[in-house]
Amino acid sequence: MATPNYGFEKRQKELAKKRKKEDKLKAKSDRKSGLLPEDGSEGEEGEADNATPGVTETPTPAA
Repeated sequence: MATPNYGFEKRQKELAKKRKKEDKLKAKSDRKSGLLPEDGSEGEEGEADNATPGVTETPTPAA
């Protein structure tokens, strides 16, 4: 039986934590600049990741 590679698991956890922190900071800066609504209706993964790079979308007012 193979032994568990704890170093690999730890590194993966650290990378996931770092990625989550960066996403959180990006979302915060987007909210400050007015690109995303503050109610968090974007979903867990976020819709900004699906957008074309360099193209900003203007939010449409709900009528």
